[in-house]
Amino acid sequence: MSRSAIPPLLVLGLVAGCGVAQGGSADGIVFSKPEVSASENIQGRWWTWAASEDESTNPVMDTTGEFCERNQPEDVWFLAGTFGGTYRRTCRVPVGRPVVFPLVNQICTEEQCREFMATATGKATLDGKVITPERMEGDNVAVTGVAGNPLTAEEGTTTSYACGVWVRLPPLKPGRHKLTIRGSSGDFRTGVDYTLIVQPAQQA
Repeated sequence: MSRSAIPPLLVLGLVAGCGVAQGGSADGIVFSKPEVSASENIQGRWWTWAASEDESTNPVMDTTGEFCERNQPEDVWFLAGTFGGTYRRTCRVPVGRPVVFPLVNQICTEEQCREFMATATGKATLDGKVITPERMEGDNVAVTGVAGNPLTAEEGTTTSYACGVWVRLPPLKPGRHKLTIRGSSGDFRTGVDYTLIVQPAQQA
């Protein structure tokens, strides 16, 4: 995630049979709730989630994963990229949650989104299997942030264009999973090596 002009990093993709709970599809993901599947809602909700903490506890600035559980919605589990560079994070994920994250993303003007997406690319693997990402070229979104957040630099709600390369996964099987994400646009590079610990319901 780039810090310039309010940035996003998300990738939508699917791994065929790799640590995915029953109900997933090998060809694509269909979520029953529109707020999980529509790209403008995915991008707007992710940005609001990422802007819901100040710098000290922000998931994009988190270097270990200790803040990944903060302010998660009940129907999906968001993961964050970085403002540049590569981090290693460990994150506990409740069983039954779809997992959504950007490989590289941005919020800015419509023209800036077109320029950003011209060179935006990324890759991700889950337990060694390649995930197919999805490009979200540009959605008009409303983003609500708290004071001191490092994404919008503003408290309150702002409207902007969001774009990026995203992945969304069906719920993962209980246990430990290795997720790697890499993204870039122009000379900006970002990446995270995630250890995801999916917990059975009684432990979540």
